[in-house]
Amino acid sequence: MINETIYVSRLRAAGCVFAEEEARLLASAAQTSDDLITMVDRRIAGLPLEHVIGWAEFCGLKIAVDPGVFVPRHRTEFLVRQAAALAQSGAVVVDLCCGSGAVGIALAAALERIELHATDIDPAAVRCARRNVTSASGYVYEGDLYEPLPAILRGRVNILVANAPYVPTEAIRLLPPEARIHESLVALDGGADGLNVQRRVAAAVPIWLAPGGHLLVETSQRQAPQTAKIFASNGLIPQVARLDELDATVVIGTRPNLPANES
Repeated sequence: MINETIYVSRLRAAGCVFAEEEARLLASAAQTSDDLITMVDRRIAGLPLEHVIGWAEFCGLKIAVDPGVFVPRHRTEFLVRQAAALAQSGAVVVDLCCGSGAVGIALAAALERIELHATDIDPAAVRCARRNVTSASGYVYEGDLYEPLPAILRGRVNILVANAPYVPTEAIRLLPPEARIHESLVALDGGADGLNVQRRVAAAVPIWLAPGGHLLVETSQRQAPQTAKIFASNGLIPQVARLDELDATVVIGTRPNLPANES
């Protein structure tokens, strides 16, 4: 058994607030003492803990996270909860900007049975997501938003989740080094006001979302009113959900059901 105690002080000196917990996780992931030394050195050098140990805990699940891939945040668990509350067994679920695939996998674990499809533009993220999503019998496609999705899904998607990048370009430099340096810029940069990708996601909703279906995106509390306006301008009925405990904000857009004579 590896004794992690001697590494706690090194991690704490490097600024790791939860040094004891990190030392425990690093020790559990290391095969040998030499492995642990290397892993501690990488963590002290600034690599995200999840990239060092190779996984992240999310919604009680162990999600593989490869170097360079966006690390799922705990606040995004609120997005999963909101989507799970709206989904029914057998729902067609699409996870855009899926990163490691964490949101889709968590939804598959929370619901009895879903048809899961996920996309990401980053090849590294797609490789990582494919390893994760296999356990949920889902499909992962490489490409820009909806572009790689099979056409048969058009008008059939019940739950569309998009943890799209929403950090304004000028604010990227203010992010912690772990994100700014070690995660893909495409997973962080949302354009001038942070809402560019959300606009593109919402614009195509009439093509993909089933009547009565829901689009859910994570955003900031400050951006949420504008996100809601974007949803409304694309024919969705918006509402904003907030959980202060996680500093989590989710905007939900519902596509109205078609009138009986149009169904």
